Amino acid sequence: MAGLVPGIVPVFVLIAIGYGLRKSDFLPDATWRPIEKLSIHLLYPGFLIPAIWNADLSGGSAGAAGASAVIAVLIVAAITLLSKPLMTLDGPAFTSVLQGVIRWNSFVFLPVIQSVFGAEGLALAAVMIAAIIPVTNIVCVVALARWGADQRGTRPLALAKAVFSNPILLACLIGLALNFAHVPRLPGISDTLTLLGGAALPLGLIVAGAGLSFAEVARRKWTVMGVSFVKLMIMPPLMWGLCVLLGGDQMAQGVALLCGAAPGAAASYILARQMGGDAPLMAGIVALTTVGSALSIPILLALFHLA
Repeated sequence: MAGLVPGIVPVFVLIAIGYGLRKSDFLPDATWRPIEKLSIHLLYPGFLIPAIWNADLSGGSAGAAGASAVIAVLIVAAITLLSKPLMTLDGPAFTSVLQGVIRWNSFVFLPVIQSVFGAEGLALAAVMIAAIIPVTNIVCVVALARWGADQRGTRPLALAKAVFSNPILLACLIGLALNFAHVPRLPGISDTLTLLGGAALPLGLIVAGAGLSFAEVARRKWTVMGVSFVKLMIMPPLMWGLCVLLGGDQMAQGVALLCGAAPGAAASYILARQMGGDAPLMAGIVALTTVGSALSIPILLALFHLA
């Protein structure tokens, strides 16, 4: 535990740097969207493809970690959907609540995993990402198509287009295909992806910080606080408990716990903006869960003795 705080401090310092850069106008607002697009469409796939490509998907702990993430997401999503009639929210706001409780920021999650569990933990994290990203994207896109302001409907072709235009999902699918096909490391291509991936995490953290907005936290504090409670207090022990039940070892349990404790995804805001969700509410949820995650991660690891 002594090395945990120094290990995760740089992660949240980079987030703070991004927030400071945006607030200080050091970089004009117009520059952030291209940087965000570069990170999501090129650099992050450059990290994910080789990470999943080279991961050991056959291990019992890897399977337990991936399955615990998927089952936890489906449980929380189902409870949220069943609770919709009890919520005094319009359709777009509900889609942001749903995204807030099940989506997570892997730009924050992965550097924390690296600092706590090293390269072996990163390999397990890649398995969880490959398992969970398709599920969360499909659930959220369907919800936005049904309840978002755009009312795109749930036609299979429209949903498929919305889901498979996600570059992170495509990177996961490419990595899985290469892994299942047992494609060996390719000189040149693998090295290029490694260079791209090396830039993905630090720039992703800065971009995540630049995207934080606290304006909605005060205006709709009960909604934002309720989502943050589920995301940071319910999801982590749920993923951990499922991983224990499924036979995951201590490292898999720790990775599952941190996956659950990761803050809301900045990509949720982009998806809300693109498909008629409540983007300001989504921004507030991402902001509060990011701050909350910084405080909760050391506490959770200490409570479950996994650091």
